[in-house]
Amino acid sequence: MNQDAAPQGSVPTPGEEFARAFAENPEKAEVRFDYTLTDTFRPGKERHRLTARNLFRKQPADSDVVRSWHETRPDPEHADTASGLREDAFRFSLAEYRVTPIDAWVQIPEGLGDEPAGLAAFIDRRLMVRLGTAENRALTHQVVHHPDVAELPYRNGYETGLLAAFDEIEQSGGTGHAIMVNPSDYYGRLAGSGSLLDDLAREGVMVCRHRQVERGCALVGDFAMAAVLLDARRSAIRVAEPPAGTFDGSGTAVCATVHESVAVQLPTHFFHVVPA
Repeated sequence: MNQDAAPQGSVPTPGEEFARAFAENPEKAEVRFDYTLTDTFRPGKERHRLTARNLFRKQPADSDVVRSWHETRPDPEHADTASGLREDAFRFSLAEYRVTPIDAWVQIPEGLGDEPAGLAAFIDRRLMVRLGTAENRALTHQVVHHPDVAELPYRNGYETGLLAAFDEIEQSGGTGHAIMVNPSDYYGRLAGSGSLLDDLAREGVMVCRHRQVERGCALVGDFAMAAVLLDARRSAIRVAEPPAGTFDGSGTAVCATVHESVAVQLPTHFFHVVPA
């Protein structure tokens, strides 16, 4: 099954498939999928909420290393747009991008393993949420901590910093079509405060809010054109030994894994907005 044919309707959910495997072998239960599990978990269908993967174009990755291209920032003396040469000064190079595993963990409550329907719901509703959180963290940090993605400090207000980032991206030839913000800033600085959210909506800007962006910061970028989500289209849910310190007590641990990463090809079209 490919990712476009992710479980729907009468097809067993990932949780149901795992519960069946767990009933057969509780100590070594494992289910492999030939699609990315986070494609099956769509909280936005019932609740309006974008995840990090929603912002990127997807590119299938048939191996763990993908060779492609990368464009670096110009030398500082060419950074001015006054001459109109800013884009001409960008430098292209061959690049290798690695697809990496992203893991999430839960611990089965005592006794739930004997209840197949309850175990399936637990996997579908809790492990999938934690996998989405782990994915948000990984994909966001791969962009925010990319060595060529610049920080853009602001001094005159958070909203001013956001708008400055949109301007900088367009001065580089791109379009800032999405932002990632912390929920504290979304509800405390944007929602119900002025017209900025309406202005962004009018421009078709997508707003993704999650905890993996630090409070007071934002990631603004041309997500659809400046990067691609490399998707290996394989996943697994399995009983496994968790890393030390994952849980406070003993119990049966279950891990969900997807394989993906972000290839940041145009770092000039992203800005990490931060307080000065």
